[in-house]
Amino acid sequence: MRHCKMGRSGFACLANRRSSYRFRGHNYHMNTVEQAESTPVEHNDEAIAEYLQANPEFFIRNSDLLADLKLPHSTGGAAISLVERQVSVLRGRNEQIETKLRDFMQVAHSNDEIANNIHELAILLIQAGEYEAVIATLEDQLLTTFSADRPVLVLFSKESVESVDGQFLRRISRKDPSMGPFKTFLQASQARGGTVRDTQRNFLFGEADIEVGSVALIPLGENAAVGFLAIGCRDPDHFHPGKSIDFLTRIGELVAAALAR
Repeated sequence: MRHCKMGRSGFACLANRRSSYRFRGHNYHMNTVEQAESTPVEHNDEAIAEYLQANPEFFIRNSDLLADLKLPHSTGGAAISLVERQVSVLRGRNEQIETKLRDFMQVAHSNDEIANNIHELAILLIQAGEYEAVIATLEDQLLTTFSADRPVLVLFSKESVESVDGQFLRRISRKDPSMGPFKTFLQASQARGGTVRDTQRNFLFGEADIEVGSVALIPLGENAAVGFLAIGCRDPDHFHPGKSIDFLTRIGELVAAALAR
């Protein structure tokens, strides 16, 4: 008659008769219960784990053992049955899957909204026609459709033109000393999002403006030849470095094309 003992040492035996079992290419000979219990706990547990991994149908052939298995509750309470533990694990996995699915749906919805906004921006910039109208349309769309808190358009010119804090359009020479803090960004000529250095923030938004938590910097034209667009947001996570910047690049391409007409 087959029986199995469970305790601190794991399975004390898998049969009450002299038997041989193969565990991943090694033979383990179990003669008696006493011999099995004399094996160190970690070695005994390891051998049993290897056997069960190599023989996943073991509990199918010995289903009566499942009723006697007890596992500690995940919250530290009383022991629960294997079935209860499996149900708990599956419920937890389902909750994780549902959370991920909601996140994916939220990202998809957000991406659709951004795509629609960029499409609308493209149409309005085409309809704007004149240079000044393009700039005015861009500022309006950034403040309304894209919910920017502080947008700034920096256009490179032969000479710098004095501007005031809060002004959307800045005309400045690329060689101006105030462009020093943006040197790495301009050389890379890639859109980026996140926080900015104090010197960059002061140039873009003024020394008194401390409401901007995150900023998107978008180069305009090849090698940022036209200038760059800065979009400031109060939310420090709005332009997070880990988020996709593809839509920022698309905006930069649209604006550069509209200004080049």
